[in-house]
Amino acid sequence: MTLLNLIGGVKRYQQGTETVRALDEVSLKVERGEIIVILGASGSGKTTLLNILAGLDSLDHGEYLFDGTSVDSMDKNQLTELRKMHFGFIFQTYNLLDNLNVTQNVKVGAMLNDSIQETDVHEMIRLVGLEDKRDSSVLELSGGQQQRVAIARALAKKPDVLFCDEPTGALDEHTSKEILKLMIGLNEKLQTTMIIVTHNPIIANIADHVIIMRDGKIESKRENKRQEILNLDWSL
Repeated sequence: MTLLNLIGGVKRYQQGTETVRALDEVSLKVERGEIIVILGASGSGKTTLLNILAGLDSLDHGEYLFDGTSVDSMDKNQLTELRKMHFGFIFQTYNLLDNLNVTQNVKVGAMLNDSIQETDVHEMIRLVGLEDKRDSSVLELSGGQQQRVAIARALAKKPDVLFCDEPTGALDEHTSKEILKLMIGLNEKLQTTMIIVTHNPIIANIADHVIIMRDGKIESKRENKRQEILNLDWSL
């Protein structure tokens, strides 16, 4: 079932006297439960595409539908509600609240969904492997553990889509591999759709589909056989 549907998306930015097409007639369908990895060099349009899909930026031309509903016609309050109820976000920087412990940080995400219970918060902490750290200050955690908290916080409200911008960019090779394995496991268990933007082609190994961006266009799209990925010995 198509969850995200971008049709002929155009986004322009002004750079001095020059108009740059950050997105140039881009069309993309994302099915529920998929992992999509978007690759491309700096300036290729991959981050602009992520921002459009996440409702953080708007199209100049084209159409964008979330679960059959037009995002383009939403006002600011409706967009805020869309992001609050349906979207989760993970960034290269963890953006945790230093004065709160692990459980409290995860609760910050859970509070965005009124139906989430205390037991759901503890279950999410367990799923990311931090049950023994739930009362610890986030300042006491390693970088990989902090990113696990960020993932738990983003997923605690049970979003339909998790948007990830360089989620392993600040991590070493071993920790990056562990985070990617964790994301695969969470996707399979929770069926959360994941859109991952990265410059690292190795991360494409976890995707159902890989999108290559160049000069504001989708240069290519390929399908992966993700069932084979867990057996790979990645070298990031």
